[in-house]
Amino acid sequence: MAVTAEVELLYPIPGLSERALEIQGRARRFVDDVLIPREEEAERRGGILPDEEIAEVKHEAIAASLNGGLHSPQHGGQGWTRTEWALVEEQWGRSTNAISWHVPNAYNVWDHASEAQAERYLRPALKGELRDAYAVTERDAGSDPSRIKATAERTDAGFRINGEKWFVTSGDVASVLIVMANVIEGGSPLPTLFVVDKGLPGIETIDDPDFTHTYPDRHPTILFSDVEVGPDDVIGGVGGGDDLQRDWFSEERLGIAARGVGSMWRLLEETVDWATGREQGGSRIFDYQGVSFPLADSAADAAAGRLLTFQVAAMIDAGGDPKLAHHKASMAKLFVSESAWRCADRCVQAFGGRGYMRSNVAERFLRELRVDRIWEGTSEIQRLIIARGLERRGVERILH
Repeated sequence: MAVTAEVELLYPIPGLSERALEIQGRARRFVDDVLIPREEEAERRGGILPDEEIAEVKHEAIAASLNGGLHSPQHGGQGWTRTEWALVEEQWGRSTNAISWHVPNAYNVWDHASEAQAERYLRPALKGELRDAYAVTERDAGSDPSRIKATAERTDAGFRINGEKWFVTSGDVASVLIVMANVIEGGSPLPTLFVVDKGLPGIETIDDPDFTHTYPDRHPTILFSDVEVGPDDVIGGVGGGDDLQRDWFSEERLGIAARGVGSMWRLLEETVDWATGREQGGSRIFDYQGVSFPLADSAADAAAGRLLTFQVAAMIDAGGDPKLAHHKASMAKLFVSESAWRCADRCVQAFGGRGYMRSNVAERFLRELRVDRIWEGTSEIQRLIIARGLERRGVERILH
């Protein structure tokens, strides 16, 4: 199932380059030709596509130059701007079941990797040969990473890691884990990220819970018991974990916003098409304000969320204040994640009984979009970050 070579230019944002528009069109073709046709099969199979289907998704993504978007070409990535990346994330959001997770990629912390780390992990990841996972959250440290209890004790050979990590997305399929742990020096904890090979002794999956969505990767709980790593397995330097994690959170939150906009786009397209063709009581159901007005509200939400999301991306590309970008990314994530779930709920209602079937795109989005109000910081945490921004950066900078 090859991606159509023809590229369509879509709804340009003022100032987008021809390159950005070409990337956007290429990503849309990939979603339409490769991802969306596989959604219902993925749903029927509990999120797990056959190996040959996964291989095809990877192959087509690499052939379309959609792998490793933000990573540098020297490591096998595309070197996209943040705006170009957000345009692609928006397209990923138009599909359900997280089949886009099979597109080869890796976390942004690898930008700080040593050449040896990049050679061993990053380059293979961008070729689709291995997966990584981020192990940060703990039983008592979710939205507040300062409560992390995992430790990394210095040894003659490097470090000894002990701790328990929850909700390790892709931890079931990853070959390498990026682990946040505190190095204790002088009585003070130094939050540090470690590159930990999944095959090392002392790593054990102790729980593998089921979740609401039907995605290809799971979110297990992983226990680290006296896991020995070398001095070169630190990424970003001892004590550099908080700064790298803040960058990671900002990127993830902006990505959630971009994907949420894409989700609303797909939801509204499918629901408007249904409602304008479905008749009840002698009229199209779209002509009843109880159906069309909620969709109109969601269209306004989608348009506003899109502008906010791409404003943040453009600010980052222009070299704007990273701390301000952190606040604004939280604002985009908050607004879009809340709006997208409302949109899915409204669309399920418009479809009626059909909207409660798992073969219906609105039903799948209703389950999938709910977690966007929780992971990478709950909506309540985003409100705290925005409120602090209003106080520290000023109202004008946050709004403009």
